[in-house]
Amino acid sequence: MIVNLSNNHSLVSNWVAELRDVNVQGDRLRFRRNLERIGEIAAYEISKELPWKTVETPTPLGSHESKMLEAQPVLATILRAGLPLHNGMLNYFDKADNAFISAYRKHHRDGSFDINLEYMSCPVLDDRIVIVSDPMLATGASIVKTIQYMKTESNPKKIHVVVAIACTVGIEFIHRECGLDIKIWCGDIDDELTAKGYIVPGLGDAGDLAFGTKMQS
Repeated sequence: MIVNLSNNHSLVSNWVAELRDVNVQGDRLRFRRNLERIGEIAAYEISKELPWKTVETPTPLGSHESKMLEAQPVLATILRAGLPLHNGMLNYFDKADNAFISAYRKHHRDGSFDINLEYMSCPVLDDRIVIVSDPMLATGASIVKTIQYMKTESNPKKIHVVVAIACTVGIEFIHRECGLDIKIWCGDIDDELTAKGYIVPGLGDAGDLAFGTKMQS
């Protein structure tokens, strides 16, 4: 299942437009904050689907039956570009456990690339709800490799994916490789992917725009 947040949130559409705009992208603080805002909206929407329980909350004048999450989700992000989205969700799921994954494109001289997953730090994921974030869902290879690794090491109850911009090719690849039960939440959807695996019109390299350029691997 796929949810395009721009369809229901005009603010998300505005923030995505600023992320794409070459006249705004030079403001790294604003770029990171817009990603963070999308993460906050995604967390809010996902929270509507999480199981809750009723607890007695003491007040100065008595008690109140309050709804609370049954369990905290695990927020997982792909370094480094995913950090602003992750922080946005952490603003709302402020008691959540966290996981961090190092997955990146290893480029070859012929223009092709492989996904290298070198590091994952996470709690036990058995029977947990996991939310994986990465700004761009292009080919889907990084997220698929992350989900497959998680599933070999543990048995999550449910996995959500949060991205700023998704490509239809990547969406289809995730559902084909990981199952239709993976729910994808995105700020917007683009249809075109270049031969080198970049989304068009997209927004460029989210990691570089958020944190500065890096050496090519």
